[in-house]
Amino acid sequence: MRSRRDGLAQHERKGQRRSDGPINTARWQRLRLKILNRDGWQCQATGVALVGRYPAPNSPVVDHIRAHRGDLDLFWDEDNLQAVSKAYHDRVKQGIEKRGRP
Repeated sequence: MRSRRDGLAQHERKGQRRSDGPINTARWQRLRLKILNRDGWQCQATGVALVGRYPAPNSPVVDHIRAHRGDLDLFWDEDNLQAVSKAYHDRVKQGIEKRGRP
């Protein structure tokens, strides 16, 4: 089993900044599309149709239900991902995480 540190270091060796992590990879883009299709392009928190283009409030975001905090197993876990609207993600979800709630 790879450690969190090994996974992050691998991305750094490929020229990605650590803060970008695995988000800007083809693997993430495939998984993102899979989650959006699974969730029917509908916000799982509000029911809004995810039909907008970034940065529209109804544009799609694939969100980690539980913050992964660099844990790559949790990051890639499909059961830990949900489709949400940009508005929900940027306002409600980020507020919850900033207050330290799960």
